[in-house]
Amino acid sequence: MRQIYIAISRFLHDRFSLHDDSAEEQEIIDSIKRGIEFRGTNLWVLIFAIFIASIGLNVNSTAVIIGAMLISPIMGPIMGIGLGIGINDFGLIRRASKNLAIAAFISICVSTFYFWVTPLHDAQSELLARTTPTIWDVFIAFFGGLAGIVAGTRKEKSNVVPGVAIATALMPPLCTAGFGLASGNIYYFLGAIYLFFINSVFICLSSYIIVRYLHFHKTQFETPELKRRMTRYIWIAVIATSLPSIYLAYRIVRKSIFESNAAAFVRNEVVFPNTYVVNKTFTTDDGNRGIDLLLIGDELSSGAIDSLRQRMAQYNLEDAKLDVHQGLNSKQNIDFAAVKASILSDVFSKQHELDTAQVAAQEREEAAKKAMLPEIKSELKALYPQLKEYSLGMSVIRHMDTTAPDTAVIFVGSFKPRLSSRESTKLKEFLQSRTKKEKVKVIQE
Repeated sequence: MRQIYIAISRFLHDRFSLHDDSAEEQEIIDSIKRGIEFRGTNLWVLIFAIFIASIGLNVNSTAVIIGAMLISPIMGPIMGIGLGIGINDFGLIRRASKNLAIAAFISICVSTFYFWVTPLHDAQSELLARTTPTIWDVFIAFFGGLAGIVAGTRKEKSNVVPGVAIATALMPPLCTAGFGLASGNIYYFLGAIYLFFINSVFICLSSYIIVRYLHFHKTQFETPELKRRMTRYIWIAVIATSLPSIYLAYRIVRKSIFESNAAAFVRNEVVFPNTYVVNKTFTTDDGNRGIDLLLIGDELSSGAIDSLRQRMAQYNLEDAKLDVHQGLNSKQNIDFAAVKASILSDVFSKQHELDTAQVAAQEREEAAKKAMLPEIKSELKALYPQLKEYSLGMSVIRHMDTTAPDTAVIFVGSFKPRLSSRESTKLKEFLQSRTKKEKVKVIQE
């Protein structure tokens, strides 16, 4: 049994060890320290990246936002803080924290200026996505930070760090905070700053974990009490950052499940021959969850509505309230804007179907016109008085040595006397000219 345990341990160590291809400790520390400072080139690159990210968020372009995250140097100070905590270097922690604060302040100022002068003031989906951080952002920051610090400690550098910059998305939250300030929306500002704080704290934590795993040499604390205090501060920061995101994630999941169940209930249960759902609204406030339906057509009886309410429990909606508005003369507060939008949507949908059908009919008509052959009876009668009767039409010709069919104009005529080969060739050339078809076959009866 012990031998099996030893074999498994050796296998896991061989496969998962981070020591084999690790760079020298001092080389790693120097590399991280070089990325801490924000002055000169790094500062200008940060400003340009902020402008690019702000434009991407403004026009809702994911590709532009990704480009800004790739060139942003803001990851350096965050990893520097994690390294400083891991090796007990308080001077490094202070330098990295100072530069991170400078970078964040400049980023917010630049993005605020951009969103203040831009003519586009709508909050696009890419912006809104950075205003409500959840526990998933914590996981992304933590695992992304682990990937980043592991890649940064290798002898051979890889493309992991740019990927981490994209995944953890440090730049867009700062730009969103600037948008919040420029638009006067404090909730956008606070949500974005909280997301940036989540990313920063958990990248620091992951950097600290890897530094300790690699057993970097660290400065000894002056007293055990100081060591305990530092450890306590780290865990307080981690917990204080995580708890709000867990609560927000819980609310988002709960809202998503309720809306999914409510949509299934409306789709499966509110089905009647001459009654239609014009608009549906789902309310997900705590303690006030509900489904609001606007119906047109035959009015449902109170018994039918009560039956719907009873079936709500089958969709885990027993605590939700069902409100049904029906009849355009109802005194209830009907959202006529929603009715109008729904009707217009249906009209445009029907019009699109009609337009599509008309286009298809026109195409068929054009094709039929192209397939039609001209009336040439009078011309044939003048050219060939001996022609008694004829037929002219398109025919599909199938060749035995190929699979693709071909089409040709077939002329069958009764001539008395019969045409000579020369006259038959002239007739073929005449038919090619008049029918605008290359392939013509002339058959004499």
